[in-house]
Amino acid sequence: MSNISELPGLQELWSETKGDAAVCIAILDGPVDLSHACFDGANITEVETIAKSPAGLDSASQHGTHVSSVIFAQHDSEVLGIAPQCRGLIVPIYTSSNGGSRVCSQLDLARAINQALAHGADIINISGGELTSSGSAEPVLEKAIQQCIDSGVMVVAAAGNNGCRCLHVPASISTVLTVGAMDENGEPLQFSNWGDNYQENGILALGENVLGAESGSGTVIRSGTSFSAPIVSGIAALLLSLQHKNGVDATAQKIRSTLLDTAESCNRETEADCQRVLRGRLNIKSAHSSIKIQIANNLSQQKIPPQFYPSSFNSKVDVNHALNTSYIRTTSDLINQRRNIMSENSLANTTVSETGVTESNATINQEVISEVAIPEPISITPSAIQASEVEASDCGCNQAKAEPEKAYALGQIGFDFGTEAKRDAFQQISGINIHDPIAVLDYFEVDPASAANVIWTLSLDATVVYAIQPYGPFASNTFDRLKNLLKSQLHDNMERVSVPGLISGSETLLNGQIVPLIFPDLRGMYGWSTNELIELIAGVCPTDKKKAELHANKIEGIQNFLERIYYEVRNLGTTPQERAMNYAATNAFQVSEAYTKAIQADMKLDRIEVERSPICRPGSDCWDVKLGFFNPAKRLEQARHVYRFTVDVSGVIPVTVGKVRHWDVY
Repeated sequence: MSNISELPGLQELWSETKGDAAVCIAILDGPVDLSHACFDGANITEVETIAKSPAGLDSASQHGTHVSSVIFAQHDSEVLGIAPQCRGLIVPIYTSSNGGSRVCSQLDLARAINQALAHGADIINISGGELTSSGSAEPVLEKAIQQCIDSGVMVVAAAGNNGCRCLHVPASISTVLTVGAMDENGEPLQFSNWGDNYQENGILALGENVLGAESGSGTVIRSGTSFSAPIVSGIAALLLSLQHKNGVDATAQKIRSTLLDTAESCNRETEADCQRVLRGRLNIKSAHSSIKIQIANNLSQQKIPPQFYPSSFNSKVDVNHALNTSYIRTTSDLINQRRNIMSENSLANTTVSETGVTESNATINQEVISEVAIPEPISITPSAIQASEVEASDCGCNQAKAEPEKAYALGQIGFDFGTEAKRDAFQQISGINIHDPIAVLDYFEVDPASAANVIWTLSLDATVVYAIQPYGPFASNTFDRLKNLLKSQLHDNMERVSVPGLISGSETLLNGQIVPLIFPDLRGMYGWSTNELIELIAGVCPTDKKKAELHANKIEGIQNFLERIYYEVRNLGTTPQERAMNYAATNAFQVSEAYTKAIQADMKLDRIEVERSPICRPGSDCWDVKLGFFNPAKRLEQARHVYRFTVDVSGVIPVTVGKVRHWDVY
């Protein structure tokens, strides 16, 4: 059995910090048995997801409980967690139902990452992945991870336990910190994966016979990259806590760079042997020293007198006095700082992939168990999403209930029957061909009440991302709106629908998938054709030849913007940035003003970004959608021009604030 407390350099790091409540680690895994004695006194919150289910004795719960205990187990218990005083966030992606299946789609993994980000995670641990030949993730997953990177949040993922030169998603994504498994002597374990993508972003950590909590009670030892990953996540959290403790502004992304730069490099003779070591072995002592140097340099740059340095730098320090100075931030300050860092995150126009994740484990007798796929989240039931699946890599707490999540999603309306019994009943009662959406829509006209006997869905192209549940006194009006939107899609070439609402629970579709359930706000449900919207914005084409040319350029520019929103920057519409971006696409009249001026200056759209707005009303949540333009013929001569319009997303339905602002960027 490997004792985590004996990891070289950990005791020295523990002597300075066992974590900080301002540092949050999110565990994306199976349900966690928070009643286990090792979590008594831990600061852990569980987030409700579509995979939410009670912890049990099944595989998913055992895995999630073990992984979580490696980080959060308190030091008065049988298990010693690496960062017991950090804040924990449990975001279930596997479910305890159906025998504890450990599989989830890349789309659902992206949802969970977005939720972790929204709840203030600094580090996200994913002890799972999906085996892939290309190493590429689906766009939605890549985008979710990119939002983490833009916010300074570190994503840690297991390398996988196939024992081959092969890759897992999300570990194969270059901005993720990949963790493989080694034994106590630093030798790569036979089941630990390696590959080209891991050579720059991967390190090895202890993954053999790792002690952890067993769901129910007691302890268990397991082997696998699933248990190497939380060791690295815990060490990263301690290093980040140390910086916070000493008043240094830092992000987990900077800690990631430190861990990679200080990793103990391979000392083997052949390159083939070294590939299994990835970038190197986790070196806690060197990483700790590097962080202390960074802290000392920071204190020096701030011109803090040496007598006020923390005790880790000068044993003669008057610590109490130092903590009372403005040089050392309080926990409250650090939490606020963390929120600011997150809110200032910018959403760039990057592409994302959706994939699945798996996990590797071993039994107590060191028999490596085959990897399992990440379970699709359960709570209601998923939709017809044919996405790849992510499997887990495995071989006494405060549980706060989160408020319903807001969404402002764009997509296409559809319907599903949920179960074969409901499908057959609908067919027998209606006597129609239920596979013909036009026939079903016509039947809704004959029997309006039947619209409540199907599951209404919202899809991103061919992927169902939400189930829609009308509710309240205007539910019948909402059903009518859904029918009309579907009719327009089928007969009038309507391409996009906006659905604002609150997410709560989930729904299961006929194919067995589970999707989040959105309770829509009728006031913001609209549908449109891109061409008709553009024509409405651009107005009638002038007869003057020169003006007609400008008009054509304006139409082309607006279409370019909308297409990039719909495809290049497509999203789930849940984070504030995504909701602001999607609202900007539906409120294209403001975009029209920007394009009119840009086209007159011979400029083209360069980038679309979202960032926290400095202009906002009290109690609101405001974001600026920024459109950057440049002149292709005068890249080095003419300044770029930026147009910024502010969107308040504090309500279910976003609203614009103030006028469009613009300026030159040199």
